[in-house]
Amino acid sequence: MTEQMIAAVYHASGDVRLEQIDVPKPVAGEVLLKILRSGICGTDASEYKSGPKIFPTQKQHAHSGHLGPMVLGHEFIGEIIQADEHNSEFKVGDIVASGAGISCGSCKRCTEGRTNLCDSYVTLGLNRDGGMAQFVAVPTSTLVKVPAGLSLDAAGIAQPLAVGLHAARRSGVRNGDKVLLIGSGAIGTFVLAGLKHLFDAEVTVLDFGGSRLERASRLGADHTVEVGPDATAQIQGIFGAAGIDVVIEASGAPGQLQFAIDLVKRGGSILQVGLPTTRQEIDVHKIVMSEIDIHTTLAHVCSQDLGASLEILGSTALAAELIEGVYPLAEVSNQLELLSTGKIQGKVLFDPSL
Repeated sequence: MTEQMIAAVYHASGDVRLEQIDVPKPVAGEVLLKILRSGICGTDASEYKSGPKIFPTQKQHAHSGHLGPMVLGHEFIGEIIQADEHNSEFKVGDIVASGAGISCGSCKRCTEGRTNLCDSYVTLGLNRDGGMAQFVAVPTSTLVKVPAGLSLDAAGIAQPLAVGLHAARRSGVRNGDKVLLIGSGAIGTFVLAGLKHLFDAEVTVLDFGGSRLERASRLGADHTVEVGPDATAQIQGIFGAAGIDVVIEASGAPGQLQFAIDLVKRGGSILQVGLPTTRQEIDVHKIVMSEIDIHTTLAHVCSQDLGASLEILGSTALAAELIEGVYPLAEVSNQLELLSTGKIQGKVLFDPSL
């Protein structure tokens, strides 16, 4: 008789069900994890509110082959309870974080080290069953051991921090640069942590006044500016004649990419992190005549970013600042609703044992 487990299964917009399903069976190259913590992000909330856009519930995914209801969860850690007999690095009992992104390792982008752009990329919890369950089968290529002494809660946000760290690498920031970061929600905070970990740069954070800007200050922002009629003048006062070397747009709010274009210095760079929900118009003339570089960022490179994110979590107060609560799987739908309506400002985690 096949063993059963409890999982949070996405069926359609507004329809996530707690169900009993079969415990997955790992194939060659995979281990079976007992999930200890799992998280949700803006992508999950968007799919819950107005999807499916990327979840393969109506159309078969080209690379994973998945079609139909899907177990959520691409941010998770767990304990190995069944190891891969061909991999001696990971053993039963190890506590590991998963980057969730599965790459082939042999296509052009993979050989360049850009595994997040793999020709056959698959993400657990986005393109096939993920970790919002009691157990998950996961490739060893996505795993990093959690350092001894790091709390499960802190380790539980390693994957989204890896996304922020990758964004910081993609930004083009160099030591000594003056940077404007637009948006200090969860992803903006992860980008800020990445910037402060990688570079000796002066970072100004722009957002609505309140707890998020206060948190940014505690986590290393050199200056903060509240959104309002005086914001542009305040920003200009901070950066002065030297101008802004790099603008990172992490809010996804309409018009913010153009705002970044208007502010960045000639020859400067912009990194677009946030995803607006509608098409945006931008002034291409200004971009060309000022030779502005615009970069984008997607996911993370597991081998480069996941281990580093665990190091950051072990040496900073980031987890304590961002984690708003740990809940049972029965709370997944409610927390997705809160996140999709902007009522969660940090991160929430789920413990399937609760």
